[in-house]
Amino acid sequence: MARKKKSGAFDIRIVIAALVGIYGLVLTVLGLVEKQAEIDKAAGININLWGGLGMLLFTVLFVLWARLRPIVVPVEETSAGE
Repeated sequence: MARKKKSGAFDIRIVIAALVGIYGLVLTVLGLVEKQAEIDKAAGININLWGGLGMLLFTVLFVLWARLRPIVVPVEETSAGE
């Protein structure tokens, strides 16, 4: 009977979440230190801040999805004689 093992850190969802999270963190920091003149160019909306927060929310949802529904990989058991 094959055992089952979680894919863990090799799950592509974790890699995607990490990359989006890094970009989201950078955009959030840039949005927090943005000058008002730059915000006024975008009709008064701090696009970097809202975009960064959206990316961070996406990251949290992806990590939750990966943790709550992990990918299960069957592991074949081999005999000692092979």
